[in-house]
Amino acid sequence: MKLVVLERDSVGTDVDVSCFEKFGEVTYYGNTVADTVAERVKDADIVISNKAPMNEQTLKDAVNLKLICLFATGYDNVDLAYCKSRGIKVANVVNYCSPAVAQHTLLLALALSEKLAFYDDYVKSGAYGAQDRFSNFDRPFTELAGKTWGIVGMGSIGHKVASLAEAFGCKVIFYSASGKSTCTEYERVEFDTLLQESDILSLHCPLSDRTRGLINKDALSRMKKTAVLINVARGPVVNTQDLHDALMEGQIAAAGLDVLEQEPMTKDNPLGEIQDSTKLIITPHMSWASREARTRLVGEVMKNIQAFLDGENRNIVNS
Repeated sequence: MKLVVLERDSVGTDVDVSCFEKFGEVTYYGNTVADTVAERVKDADIVISNKAPMNEQTLKDAVNLKLICLFATGYDNVDLAYCKSRGIKVANVVNYCSPAVAQHTLLLALALSEKLAFYDDYVKSGAYGAQDRFSNFDRPFTELAGKTWGIVGMGSIGHKVASLAEAFGCKVIFYSASGKSTCTEYERVEFDTLLQESDILSLHCPLSDRTRGLINKDALSRMKKTAVLINVARGPVVNTQDLHDALMEGQIAAAGLDVLEQEPMTKDNPLGEIQDSTKLIITPHMSWASREARTRLVGEVMKNIQAFLDGENRNIVNS
């Protein structure tokens, strides 16, 4: 059995992946760009990848390929129909990073609500040491308790965020972009109500035709001027230019982003102009990547391979 790991570094070099060697001969590549995929997978029985394109062009010469395992939940880089026509099964991993993403969501909300960047800089700049009183709260900040926390996407991560928000004393409401949510623990509202009532609005929905550009100029204009927007879903759910304009014009108070329309961030991204970290915090698509989450991810891929070898369909997305 020959296994090829195309993007070994995508789970971090601090996480052990030697567990795959129990299944056969493993070839590791730190990263793989599109034009090198075909050559690297041509002799593989099993391919483990993350973002590398898996389609007819890259897989046509991989005559022995039986299984593609993803270091990810999303599989938009895989041509599922082509793989199915070839009898190649595709397995993803679900729910491995829910605690990490939920934690990061709360972190962004708390940091922005408390103006944390300002106060950290105030102390480190020497301004605190130079004043004659014991405290400083020149930049007003707010509590989460008593606020309304709105959620788009009440899946595993959305549920975890909702429970954390409740623990801080928030009222939780949510909008189902698909219209198919079965959640009954929290109040489901229409999109316009969500926008108008949310003090904090966090996005946890998949990218689809329904959610692409969901948060645009019109949506932002209907939010509270004191609202905080958090996007840990997918970058294109939020229109970049519209968010920039809303922040600059004070239509909303602040935003915390872990995802962008184009990643990594480009020099011409207008959000790069906003250097005030009490207004905008951007992290480099890392909310999913706690060490624990990445370890779980590797373990889940191993279980997917073992299940396949045992004749079971575990997390197969093109059966």
